[in-house]
Amino acid sequence: MIAGEEILRSALKSLRRNKSSSMLTTLGITIGVGAVIAAFAIGQGANKMIDEQIAAFGSNFIMVFSQRSGSSSQGSIRYITIDDANAIEQNVSGIDALAPLVNASVTVIYGNTNWATSLVGSNANYSYVQSREIAKGRDIYDSDVRQGTKVAVIGQTVAEKLFGEENPLGRSIRVNKIPFTIVGIYEKKGQSQMGSDQDDIILIPITTAQKRIVRIRGSVNRIQSIYIQGVSMEALDYIQAETEALLRELHKIGKGEPDDFSVRNISQMLEARKKTTSIMSMLLAAIAFISLVVGGIGIMNIMLVSVTERTKEIGVRMAVGAKMSDIRTQFLLEAVVLSNIGGFLGILCGIAAGFGLATLTQAPPIFSIASILLAWIFSGMVGVGFGYYPAYKASLLNPIDALKYE
Repeated sequence: MIAGEEILRSALKSLRRNKSSSMLTTLGITIGVGAVIAAFAIGQGANKMIDEQIAAFGSNFIMVFSQRSGSSSQGSIRYITIDDANAIEQNVSGIDALAPLVNASVTVIYGNTNWATSLVGSNANYSYVQSREIAKGRDIYDSDVRQGTKVAVIGQTVAEKLFGEENPLGRSIRVNKIPFTIVGIYEKKGQSQMGSDQDDIILIPITTAQKRIVRIRGSVNRIQSIYIQGVSMEALDYIQAETEALLRELHKIGKGEPDDFSVRNISQMLEARKKTTSIMSMLLAAIAFISLVVGGIGIMNIMLVSVTERTKEIGVRMAVGAKMSDIRTQFLLEAVVLSNIGGFLGILCGIAAGFGLATLTQAPPIFSIASILLAWIFSGMVGVGFGYYPAYKASLLNPIDALKYE
């Protein structure tokens, strides 16, 4: 029986002698492992981006918005109104803060400078619900909302575009030709995960917005959405159920009639995210399995060809004393070495592909040691599994017939 070291040396020598077939054999494993690593890294990066987008809304967050222009059982058209927001705040327990919203795209003018930005009309809770901090000056107060004052808090982008190095506090700007006094500037928040500039914003009292800026057809009290901050994550389901029941009652929606509003909470977003992640993981696992199985079949086919091409060599080795187990071990070692080389190259290709594809998805890839090791170990198992049959077939060759083979 030949020593294991000698068998390994013979296997490596044989691989070097048959470089073309060795490269083709590793190619399938390289592509399979690379695809697995890149797909998992991009998937993890996408999941992280989704988590951050959800977290940007707040950890205990509920949104209420109009589903469509609906009608009550009496036939009158109903919208979400400021009265709905007040009723929710007064009657639903578990609410930490509530902010009704109206939105509009406006042109802001200071001196000879114009800037198109997003206007939000809300109350004093808006900054808290949206996790915004005041850098200079003050936020809008409840008294501003009650009195409908013409004051504004602006984001950093609006401040830079309109005022440059000048201090905006106390300055007067014109929003759709209506003068407003700047009382505060938000801390810089940067871009959202969707790429929008969160600092390109101007906040004014919702009463002022409704009367002077945002004229919504159908009702002077109509608003576009309501942001609700719950006291805890556990309270969200209760708040949602109570809010839906209250709005159905206020809107006089009959039994069996569809809602004219929609309520979404963060737990539903997280649940949707979990389902998406689960489906994506199953898809990636299927891709991984198929890719590596295809690579394994490639190993087996090329090893079978190699056995045929090296029939005479096998006969010579048997003639000089090699046993069936030695021949089987040598071919099996060749398959394992090739699959591991393919696995290593696949890791490098997968990392490169992950970073390359990230430029398209805008989600930085996340590479985990566990996924890389798992892919590499699985590639070795594929080498053993699909390399065994060619090795077994080689070991069954008759030495005399093998020596006569041309």
